[in-house]
Amino acid sequence: MEINEPVIKQDEILILQDNHYNIDNVCIVTGAGTGIGRAIAIAAAANHLMTVGLDINEEEGKNTQKMAREIGGQMVFIKTDLTIDEDVEHAVTEAAKLGAIKYLANVAGIQHIDPIDNFPMEKYDLMQRLMLRAPFYLSKLTIPHMKKSPEGIGVIGNMASVHAHICTVNKPVYNITKFGLRALTQSIAAEGEGKIRSFSVSTNFVKTPLALKQIPAQAEQRGITQEEVMRDVMMGKSRIKEMMSPVEVANLFIFGFSRFARYLIGGDLLFDGGAVLTY
Repeated sequence: MEINEPVIKQDEILILQDNHYNIDNVCIVTGAGTGIGRAIAIAAAANHLMTVGLDINEEEGKNTQKMAREIGGQMVFIKTDLTIDEDVEHAVTEAAKLGAIKYLANVAGIQHIDPIDNFPMEKYDLMQRLMLRAPFYLSKLTIPHMKKSPEGIGVIGNMASVHAHICTVNKPVYNITKFGLRALTQSIAAEGEGKIRSFSVSTNFVKTPLALKQIPAQAEQRGITQEEVMRDVMMGKSRIKEMMSPVEVANLFIFGFSRFARYLIGGDLLFDGGAVLTY
């Protein structure tokens, strides 16, 4: 069985008419090397934003930059280890040189499959630092830029998950960080006075390398086949049995950042095929 990350086609990207979607405004995207982060970076560039992609994977980050430029967008890639404060600070400083920072997409994440009583604490610490502390620190660093930008507005989008609504076995730290991202989202919104907005996006499984890597471990731990993991575990509760594509998730961020979402303040966009709310 093989899951391939879909090629992002230009006609699949949501393009919106928004006066703030211009080259003078900067959109920072973490995890821009692959998957959802890559798709958001390309979609932001396609919407005429000066896009700054961050990732520890320099080769894939530069590939994303190339893809964004091939569709006529502007993107700069900055190799960044989000677990190192100095790297994060450097990335924001460099991004601010390119325009007014108005948008931040916190996407970067990893997965580790283990029950609580067997979970390695060094992996816990890494996931917390990457998936919760880094989004908090990036928010802390970028909000002042948003406040100083024209009209004093900005938007922060956080990539959550169905695991920010329900907890599944053997993913305790992923569950914790995703619930935490929703709390961060709502905290930013509470303090933003309607000018600094925030929202989260919660999806079921998406066709990304992160999803692909989980399947063998899930199959081994559950004692079932990889096909059964896909059908019965990953998509079992979804009314749609096909994973979302990364660009479909990216389009939610493009909408959430835009003028069309001005009442989206602390809210969560739950696009999960009905996995959480239908029984």
